[in-house]
Amino acid sequence: MMTMMSGVVCRHILILGIVTLVFITMARRCLSVGVNWGTMASHQLAAESVVKMLKENGFDKVKLFEADDKILSALIGSDIEVMLAIPNYMLQDMSTDPGMAASWIDANVSAYAYTHGVKIRYVAVGNEPFLQTYNGTYLHSTFPALRNVQEAINHAGLGPEVKAVVPLNADIYYSPDSNPFPSAGDFRPEIRDLAIQIVQYLDSNDAPFVVNIYPFLSLYANNYFPFEYAFFNGSNKPMKDGDCVYTNVFDANFDTLAWSLKKAGFPNMKIIVGEVGWPTDGDKHANIENAKRFNQGLIQHALSGEGTPTRKGKIDVYLFSLIDENTKSIAPGNFERHWGIFEFDGKPKYELAIGLSEKPLAAVEGVTYMHKRWCVLKPHLPKDAQIYLAKSVEYACSRSDCTALSYGSSCNHLSEQGNTSYAFNMYYQFNNQNSLDCDFQGLAMVTHNDPSDDKCHFPLMVTDGPKVMLLHKNLLYIILAVLQGFLVVLLLVS
Repeated sequence: MMTMMSGVVCRHILILGIVTLVFITMARRCLSVGVNWGTMASHQLAAESVVKMLKENGFDKVKLFEADDKILSALIGSDIEVMLAIPNYMLQDMSTDPGMAASWIDANVSAYAYTHGVKIRYVAVGNEPFLQTYNGTYLHSTFPALRNVQEAINHAGLGPEVKAVVPLNADIYYSPDSNPFPSAGDFRPEIRDLAIQIVQYLDSNDAPFVVNIYPFLSLYANNYFPFEYAFFNGSNKPMKDGDCVYTNVFDANFDTLAWSLKKAGFPNMKIIVGEVGWPTDGDKHANIENAKRFNQGLIQHALSGEGTPTRKGKIDVYLFSLIDENTKSIAPGNFERHWGIFEFDGKPKYELAIGLSEKPLAAVEGVTYMHKRWCVLKPHLPKDAQIYLAKSVEYACSRSDCTALSYGSSCNHLSEQGNTSYAFNMYYQFNNQNSLDCDFQGLAMVTHNDPSDDKCHFPLMVTDGPKVMLLHKNLLYIILAVLQGFLVVLLLVS
């Protein structure tokens, strides 16, 4: 009798353990965040290696800025939810040609969204197309493009699973200076009608509103912005809006949108934060300490279920971004190339707990680098060197990435010789260590001694990049052509 009871108890314990494990697994999957994966880099990591890293670190949602065949192929069978994007430059054609929208969906969504294929959940129609700095370029094409894309998705039979969305910048809504509180929030007057038209269409297709929120930019754009208010654990001067208390600018911004949607007649519309993060270089406030503080606070806040003062529950966010992109435009600021949680070579910049996981971030595996050689300024220069020096540095930086030299950045402390060496080396590395690209009218030389210091890193590029692959491909063609020539000669001789 005791043996039978023991067996029953053991089975119950086993079942309870399995159920607990299932719930923990489900909780871990629900309590996760997404990440933006941009590819504007001179040398890119292998897509398969990045996807493996995403899975190891618990990222189960990824947002892409284009339909890249290599990335989509690498995501097959990964079970990672994907938000795929149509670039802004395609919006005009998509808006006037439903056939083009259908062809794009067929080639980039239907071709991958099969069972056990790529779990595509959203198609982003453009990226921040109503940004004020675009001066209305995409105002008239965004909504027709959205409609054509969603109809193409529906026609392909994917409507229930895949939703077309429009990621918008937070500058589409505002609170007036006379009443600067979230409850006074509304869409900008000049685009309000269009914004509501888009919201209505999204709602009719059960699609969410996607917004990009950047507390860092609030701090960057305003010298008087309260520093602690940019973070989730620092404000000792909260803002009161009626019964709501705001201790950070993220919540205030999010709720300004929530109030804008409420005034438009959609108080319960789902909101996804498509981009949010903090850069690590390129500005006095862009450093690893601040980035870790912000991103860890964001993750804990988003997944806690506390929500914002007007919207309770978990917040759906996509961190910006996964990996540094050293060819992004720096028009908004030098920090634009340093948003990554990971370095350009897939190494984590700092410890960050994703979801419920307490383990440290895993790096991209199998990364190979170029040879350990750097291009630096020669120690002894001719008297007339200053004539060419400034122009050489300007040339090198304009064709590579010298943002780490800017004010407040990691390499800003270097001497004039150090600045020059950094610029020369970045150009040399961008060009795959071509010996001809370390000359600069006789001012530069190649060294095997790493010129980095404890703050400033002189990088070696990875060899997984498209430029290197292109070089290898061209070399292969040359070899094949030579072999073909030999074969012709042999045939003629015989």
